[in-house]
Amino acid sequence: MATASNTVRRGTVLPVDAARWAMWTFVIANAVIVEVLFLSAGSGKNGVLTIAKFFGLHAALLMLFQLLLVARLPWLDRRIGMDRLTVWHRWVGFLLLWTVLTHATLVVLGYANLDDASMGKTFVALSGVPASLLGMLAAAVIVVIAVISTRPLRRRLRYEVWHGLHLLLYVALGLSFVHQLEETTTFASSAFATAYWWVLWLLAFGALLTGRVAMPLWRNAYHRFSVAAVVPESDHVVSVYITGRHLDKLPARAGQFCIWRFPGHNHWWLANPFSLSAAPGGQGLRLTAKAAGSVSAGLRNLPVGSRAFVEGPYGAFTSLHRTRPGTLLIAGGVGITPVRAMLEEQATGDVVVLYRVRSEADAVLLNEVRDLVALRGGRLHLLTGRTGEGGTPPFGPDSLHRLVPDITERDVYVCGPPAMTRAVLAGLRDLRVPARQVHAEKFNLA
Repeated sequence: MATASNTVRRGTVLPVDAARWAMWTFVIANAVIVEVLFLSAGSGKNGVLTIAKFFGLHAALLMLFQLLLVARLPWLDRRIGMDRLTVWHRWVGFLLLWTVLTHATLVVLGYANLDDASMGKTFVALSGVPASLLGMLAAAVIVVIAVISTRPLRRRLRYEVWHGLHLLLYVALGLSFVHQLEETTTFASSAFATAYWWVLWLLAFGALLTGRVAMPLWRNAYHRFSVAAVVPESDHVVSVYITGRHLDKLPARAGQFCIWRFPGHNHWWLANPFSLSAAPGGQGLRLTAKAAGSVSAGLRNLPVGSRAFVEGPYGAFTSLHRTRPGTLLIAGGVGITPVRAMLEEQATGDVVVLYRVRSEADAVLLNEVRDLVALRGGRLHLLTGRTGEGGTPPFGPDSLHRLVPDITERDVYVCGPPAMTRAVLAGLRDLRVPARQVHAEKFNLA
């Protein structure tokens, strides 16, 4: 059984707030430096080109920020969560799109005014200049990525297809780097500017390569994960037990998830984020998954002893963010898996569990949850039935207050289908549960 500490934070600064402040301080400090570099470099050949340079410098800064948001840096991920970082990455991406398009349009317009030529002829002429051509290609790739990332198209593409196309962003970043390097007005305007941009690009690419490539490869080489057992939990749910070397040194916490691949059983590009369904205690890992896709459905056929490739652990859905002695854990369906792991980790404190399923037969790991709740002297409410079958909504404010009268005095962890999570969060807002006590996370890749 896990023995991780469940320290309740009584200070005024939560880990998520500290991470956000650190991140935004970094962003603002670099924005100020870019402004200083822009002002100290002098004006361009005309006013339009000067403004174009302004947008170009900020486009470069946004690209670097994009890299940091998806670098999966452990310090940020465990405090903010991959889901929120991904959402920010998405919105920064659309801001980057309009910044790049504005920069490109102003460059063409500025040179058209300078040469007294049409924008069409100027565009063709600039495409013959290597530095400008690289910038055009980078902009074109960014436009393509932005288009396929709009919700209507994104929903029609398989994740693997969308992700493969999205990786073209790194091509755009490489083109943008060389484009900026060739444009001496930004990279070589001063010795400080040259040093600053080199350090910033190396830092961003270094963070990305460390978090997304080097760390996963090293951890898998060091731990050598493999399948120890495959246990069907029901007709549609299976648990996979993973073993390996030195697992006591794997920095995993209950509530987190990993991205799992099983080489030789599935194609290497097929991966799924599954939560740890047992608290990591150094002896092994366990995932429990419902057959919802080709990868999860095939887990029950995994050969014992086969290799597993594990990325992570990731996520901020942990006791690191506890602020109150009492805890309310709300789960829906297979969302019980991180909740079950947190129950195993939680050695002290008053705990209440609300478990929402259609019927008791659909309640995955129910006996384990019952035993853990009883061991901790807590309360378990199994909420069955279909939503909308009359009566009070199961997660409306009245229902929540009836089941947990002291709900405003507890930390609330929510994990379940999107519709259920939205209903719970709405009920918590109506009950005026402080936002700092509410913890919810989406366990997906995009």
